[in-house]
Amino acid sequence: MATLGDIGLAAAINIISALIFLVAFAILRLQPFNDRVYFPKWYLKGLRHSPTHSGAFVTKFVNVDWRAYIRFLNWIPDALKMPEPELIDHAGLDSAVYLRIYLLGLKIFVPITLLAWAILVPVNWTNSTLTKSDFTYSDIDKLSISNVPLGSLRFWTHIIMAYAFSFWTCYVLKTEYAKVAAMRLQFVASEERRPDQYTVLVRNVPPDADESVSECVEHFFLVNHQDHYLMHQGVYNANKLAKLVKEKKSKQNWLDYYQLKYSRDQSKRPTMKTGFLGCFGAKVDAIEHQIAEIERLTKEIAEEKQRVEKDPKSTMPASFVSFKSRWGAAVCAQTQQSRNPTLWLTEWAPEPRDVFWDNLAIPYVSLTIRKLIIAVAFFFLTFFFMIPIAFVQTLASLEGIRKKAPFLKVIIDEPFIKAFIQGFLPGIALKIFLIFLPTILMMMSKFEGWLSISALERKSASKYYIFTIVNVFLGNIIAGAAFEQLSTFLNQSANQIPKTIGVAVPMKASFFITYVMVDGWAGIAGEILRLKPLIFYHLKNFFLVKTEKDREEAMDPGSVGFNTGEPQIQLYFLLGLVYAVVTPFLLPFILVFFGLAYVVYRHQIINVYNQEYESAAAFWPDVHGRIIFALCFSQLSLLGLLSTKHATQSAPFLIALPVLTISFHLYCKGRYEPAFTKYPIQEARMRDTLEQAREPNLNLKGYLQNAYVHPVFKDDDEDEDEDFMMKLETDSVLVPTKRQSRMNTPVPSKVSAGSSPSLPDAVTHEH
Repeated sequence: MATLGDIGLAAAINIISALIFLVAFAILRLQPFNDRVYFPKWYLKGLRHSPTHSGAFVTKFVNVDWRAYIRFLNWIPDALKMPEPELIDHAGLDSAVYLRIYLLGLKIFVPITLLAWAILVPVNWTNSTLTKSDFTYSDIDKLSISNVPLGSLRFWTHIIMAYAFSFWTCYVLKTEYAKVAAMRLQFVASEERRPDQYTVLVRNVPPDADESVSECVEHFFLVNHQDHYLMHQGVYNANKLAKLVKEKKSKQNWLDYYQLKYSRDQSKRPTMKTGFLGCFGAKVDAIEHQIAEIERLTKEIAEEKQRVEKDPKSTMPASFVSFKSRWGAAVCAQTQQSRNPTLWLTEWAPEPRDVFWDNLAIPYVSLTIRKLIIAVAFFFLTFFFMIPIAFVQTLASLEGIRKKAPFLKVIIDEPFIKAFIQGFLPGIALKIFLIFLPTILMMMSKFEGWLSISALERKSASKYYIFTIVNVFLGNIIAGAAFEQLSTFLNQSANQIPKTIGVAVPMKASFFITYVMVDGWAGIAGEILRLKPLIFYHLKNFFLVKTEKDREEAMDPGSVGFNTGEPQIQLYFLLGLVYAVVTPFLLPFILVFFGLAYVVYRHQIINVYNQEYESAAAFWPDVHGRIIFALCFSQLSLLGLLSTKHATQSAPFLIALPVLTISFHLYCKGRYEPAFTKYPIQEARMRDTLEQAREPNLNLKGYLQNAYVHPVFKDDDEDEDEDFMMKLETDSVLVPTKRQSRMNTPVPSKVSAGSSPSLPDAVTHEH
């Protein structure tokens, strides 16, 4: 059981670690040769130039201005200066709303912390229940509800505070939901023209013996959306081609490296081994080998492009269909297209940057099976991870285990070692176990077949959140209760076990305090240092960079990382809400996290991160729903805890609280969520009218022509791509029908490739 001294030592270690990271960052960011590491966003926007291009030789690498070091903490006020509207223009709505999650934490927990410390801490402290019991406890537990006697009238205070905290949280959530929904609608209404505003993704196109997929799509939409259909872009299985292009790019990078190495020392030609990882196999001339490999891949790429062009199996039963107006796209995306609800499925197309092209090649019929497989795999991953969690808990409960393993007493009883192990090691050990989890969960989401990067990140975030709830939270509490009270469990009657668990659950606050300090203090401070991108940038800059373009590609700005960042934040919401009434001592540690993370991530979003896509804050309903879950969980856990405290008169008054919270959630879901899932027809018509008045001669077809062409066909460096692009374009225009059936098209299409008249024009021409 960690004592105040253990927590103090852990706090000192993490505060010192965080300060070291922050000071190192503040100094490294001032050095000219690190400028592209700590300000890559400005370089990508073309608004910043490298300071290493001018001045004396020393000043190209080291900042010799002593006044800059005096102002080395100016990055903090600078990060807070940019107003939110300017931040949205600079980084996008996704990034700005992501920051509001941290602000939401501060809005919720600052008043809760003040109220809990002013009322609940004195109520808990002024008892002597734990000192008279046989349980293992520390001074921290004296500040918790565990120190209140069984059946005490003081539990009314905790119930009243639970209502107050819940009502305040719901009020803040409603206010924030309304604000973000308004921001989203305003952003969608004011943003510049984007291809996804006019485009719908159509899936599960039914096969037709007489027509190709492209012809079938064209005729269906010419008939059913005759006044609004503009064009379509077929979807191809180009995954093998993408792998070849990626491999060729890798070979080109190695060729650049060896050529640069040879240019620096022409006395010796660079060599390499052709076997596994370059450690085995025949020794060959590196430059000649890479040139030969690139020539081989160039030939394979050309052959694969021809195969994709000619092989009908490469064409998927899906298509990106574009319309002449936003209104037409909105109607198509939000309505059922066929009497068979499993055919002609339509949804809004992701913006081109957001498309995850690999998954477009997955047949629609296999998606359900894939999701079932991943659900089973995720279940086993989640619950088998309890094994290392239990091991981590043994590190956090050495005092309880010492009774069963006295031979470790000599080592454990050393004050500094005991404090270090119990106050610091459990948190860092759990953090290490979780390092590879995001990659595994992202692979699972990709296997499920989601079609956009934003959807992949949201689904990975959902899995990460569930995993965190089960393992990091419930796993540590359940395992911790068993280890902490091992001897008590073995020497008491069965009807006393629920009471023991009720007392032991709040005692795990000390473990979560150490976890918050490791993950939320030192971890966040380490994020701003960007140690990994710093090292990799300088390695690339030394070995690979030859031009300014190479140097720009060597930068690794990264992105917010919603799939890992948001579940981490939600864990702190859960901890704060669960322990607000039970153990208020944890709340200040939560506040430090939200405050520090807000400043750090605001700086990163302004200066570093380059968001891969823009979803217009589509993730906010997930954020709101998870906080509601945390709130309900805290209420139910408090109800269960009080039931073990013989609070039979007061505990039933908590039953209404989860019901009220769920009712509030349903209200918010009906009132605000449509702004995140639907596009109002009224809004679409208004934007179309304004656009037509401002740009009456807009060539929308030219704007959309290549918007949804697979990136491997957009390589301007390859001449053969132009021919393939022409082939793709011909697939997107009107073609004569070959089908005998008149189910979709009442007459054969005789429309030329140069225009797209409505169906009545075609009918008139026929007659």
